[in-house]
Amino acid sequence: FSVLFIVFLGITVSLQFWLSSRQLRHVNKHRSEVPAEFKEKIGLDAHQKAADYTIAKTQFGLLSLFVSVLILLGFTLFGGLQLLAVSLYQWLGDGMIYQLSLIAGFALISGALDLPFDLYRQFVLEEKFGFNKMTLKLFLSDLMKGSLIGAAIGLPLVWVVITLMDKSGDLWWLYAWLVWTGFQLLMMLIFPTWIAPLFNKFTPLADDSLRARIEDLMQRVGFASSGLFVMDGSKRSAHGNAYFSGFGKTKRIVFFDTLIARLAPQEVEAVLAHELGHFKLKHIVKRMIVMFAVSLGFLALLGYLKQQVWFFTGLGVDPILFASSNNAMALILFMLTLPVFTFVLSPLTSISSRKHEFEADAFAVKHTNANDLVSALVKLYEDNASTLTPDPIHSAFYDSHPPASIRIAHLHQQ
Repeated sequence: FSVLFIVFLGITVSLQFWLSSRQLRHVNKHRSEVPAEFKEKIGLDAHQKAADYTIAKTQFGLLSLFVSVLILLGFTLFGGLQLLAVSLYQWLGDGMIYQLSLIAGFALISGALDLPFDLYRQFVLEEKFGFNKMTLKLFLSDLMKGSLIGAAIGLPLVWVVITLMDKSGDLWWLYAWLVWTGFQLLMMLIFPTWIAPLFNKFTPLADDSLRARIEDLMQRVGFASSGLFVMDGSKRSAHGNAYFSGFGKTKRIVFFDTLIARLAPQEVEAVLAHELGHFKLKHIVKRMIVMFAVSLGFLALLGYLKQQVWFFTGLGVDPILFASSNNAMALILFMLTLPVFTFVLSPLTSISSRKHEFEADAFAVKHTNANDLVSALVKLYEDNASTLTPDPIHSAFYDSHPPASIRIAHLHQQ
């Protein structure tokens, strides 16, 4: 299994490096001229800023890729997880406390290794291109809140899953899947009203004319919401967005304050019509069904792998040392290695996502003006420094939305 893991890791890393190299060459090649269909809407300075931002992010991504491979190998074949497990086992002995400590210890080490990259991304890369609005104090506050919430929610969930792995026999993965599915639905219910306000301030939309316009749109498409809110996204970033969250009576529509400030009322309406299209066309439900089905398959696979000694030894862990305490280790190893074997399937996800984006655009055009959606998208591309000239193959692997030129050409045909 070690050989298979190394082969797939080599394929995945080589593919990612090749894709990034293509992206760098393609964006740099088209940096000097705005695509013809955008020349009247986006200036050369904005186009070049987007190209430079994309190049900088891609180069940073290559560095992150190199380091992440070293960390992955350090945890697995180079014995990092084995060392951590032995140390905790000698200290705590067998039992649930040891297993939860192994999960928590791995999470803390991973977070500490990621922290320098997160700081660079926020305070160097985003700062350089004018997107960072976050202070170091707010960054650390978010980090602390996120860690505490993650521990408060994650550790009990892990405890339940490990208990099922220990006590419920060969079909533990089915029971764990039911717990995981219920947890995901619960999070959708409580996130908008209980967790999100811990990080951002949500205020009711104050613009009466815009509110009336949006409420009329919701009535036309048959969408009921618990409220229209503006989120203070500008305290962290200059990027803009809009979304709706929750389900049932907790559904709420949220606009970033940066988006409200930038777009005209009819453009805001068009963007929201697109988002409502995802809901009305049941894209959210379809994605959830796929997610739940895939997670069931992966848990069934884990149910098989955790019983195989070669799964552990092939990844640098001797399971004999922890004969009755391998469940936490199995979860960690599975989480670490799964992306290595599944990255090549990324275009399948992109194809489905892009199909939904085209359908949501068509829905928006039925209920608003296509030109308003086009002008809104152009402003968002410019404000978010999204490149207008991505490499097609790189985009197929990484981008959930169609490239700007294809998407807008499709809208003009509506």
